[in-house]
Amino acid sequence: MKKIVETIGFLVFAQGAAGLLHEWTGWFRLWTLVRRLDFMSEYGVFVNIVLVVTGAAVMIAADSIKS
Repeated sequence: MKKIVETIGFLVFAQGAAGLLHEWTGWFRLWTLVRRLDFMSEYGVFVNIVLVVTGAAVMIAADSIKS
């Protein structure tokens, strides 16, 4: 269970980081999910920052899960 939570946290973190790179530099055009959601397109930077923080929090919280 701990590995699953860590993996989910990493995926959320990576999605946010790639989204920020796309917003700032134009890279990772095909890899970002937030860009494809129309209702979130206006708040791209904010949503990606939230994804980075949430992913990091989930990965940190995964350490408290006992195997």
